[in-house]
Amino acid sequence: MRDTDAEEERSLKSYQAMKNVEPGPELMKAILLGLSQGDYQEVASQFVDGFGLRQSSVSRRFQERGKKALEEFENRSLKEENFLALLTHGKRIAGERVTHCMGVTEAGYKKVLGFTQATSERSKPVIELLRDLLERGLRFEEGILCVIDGSKGLRKAIDEVFAGRAEVQRCQWHKRKNVISYLPEADQKTWRSRLQRAYEEPGYKAAKERLTDLHAELQQTGRQSARSLQEGPEETLTLHRLGLFDELGKSLKTTNCIESLMGDVEEYTRDVKRFCHSPQRHQWMALAVLEAENGFRRLDGYEDLPRLQAALKEEIPDED
Repeated sequence: MRDTDAEEERSLKSYQAMKNVEPGPELMKAILLGLSQGDYQEVASQFVDGFGLRQSSVSRRFQERGKKALEEFENRSLKEENFLALLTHGKRIAGERVTHCMGVTEAGYKKVLGFTQATSERSKPVIELLRDLLERGLRFEEGILCVIDGSKGLRKAIDEVFAGRAEVQRCQWHKRKNVISYLPEADQKTWRSRLQRAYEEPGYKAAKERLTDLHAELQQTGRQSARSLQEGPEETLTLHRLGLFDELGKSLKTTNCIESLMGDVEEYTRDVKRFCHSPQRHQWMALAVLEAENGFRRLDGYEDLPRLQAALKEEIPDED
């Protein structure tokens, strides 16, 4: 506007404020859910503060939000919470293998602790991920339960970082899937049910005996399946051995909890054709996991977590 008395041009503060309005969290989430930054006008009318938004502005603010989210995520302190269980799993997301780590607190709350852009079959990146969690305050001296899919890289990383103070629960679903994969398709349904019934035995001794009997039978009908079943069977029965299968098996006998998280992350990134660079990938991932955390429910069986804590303490080897 022109000030005729002063004979000079002046801009209105209210107009500048409208041009610089911050896109709200709803628009940021819409982008995560697949809204193209170039198509934001189609939904901008839903937001009262949408006046004056431009594609470049939305893109810039989204990038800024991504940087802040990644910084917030990577610097979250873990000192104030006591985590009793870690679930770790890798999956291909937006064209790259990403390994995520989720923690369960003594009160039963789930929290995403970290992720790394690497396959879970390689131990080095997972070792670096776990050590970063320790630097941020993760405690394990009184024992911790690690739920994994059976990956050798994950197992090696746990051994190196937690030095004998971790109990490993291998995912029963993955073990069952591996065992029956060597059998003829016509036999798979029957064996899946038989393995499932063995794992559903509440007592350690009974479950182990049934698995031993199944292994003996498989030796005669499917040697590759028998070898698969023989590899690490004790770790599929860790909750049985700790006497907590009935109480916590629903939540911690498989990697389902963390796979659900990774499904959410995949949903948030499904329309991304490519990432321009690694920082951008990590920023999207941080935004996705923080958004997914908003929908987390308390762990089923959380009332029995004090028993898990006590059982883990009993399993810790005596120090010399």
